[in-house]
Amino acid sequence: MKLKITILSPPPGIDYALQSGKGNDYTVLQKQRSKGKDLSFDFTLDALRGPLVQGPAGGKFVYIDIGGSAGQHDTEIRRRLKVQLPTEITDESVVIKLPGTAKDGTPTCATLKPFPGWAKE
Repeated sequence: MKLKITILSPPPGIDYALQSGKGNDYTVLQKQRSKGKDLSFDFTLDALRGPLVQGPAGGKFVYIDIGGSAGQHDTEIRRRLKVQLPTEITDESVVIKLPGTAKDGTPTCATLKPFPGWAKE
């Protein structure tokens, strides 16, 4: 399954990355520093398994690490954005666009509710 997560207009100067691994034993992939423009993460999953995938059956998700969680040392921001994965596995590419900035002007984090859902690319 090919997936693309786009973070829309995140606050500038903050690092974002995909998290590979769990707990404190993880690495970051596709690390990017925001310039206030959209950031995208493209990746492939095999049957909703692997080091990027977190959570129980029926509730799988990936983390986008933000700021200190993404390895950035020059910020006090240390967050993660939990992105629910599609429940059905397809051969098609799917995409999701998520807001990058919370109401207080800081990076969006935690689990988004309501969740906008995935769409075919």
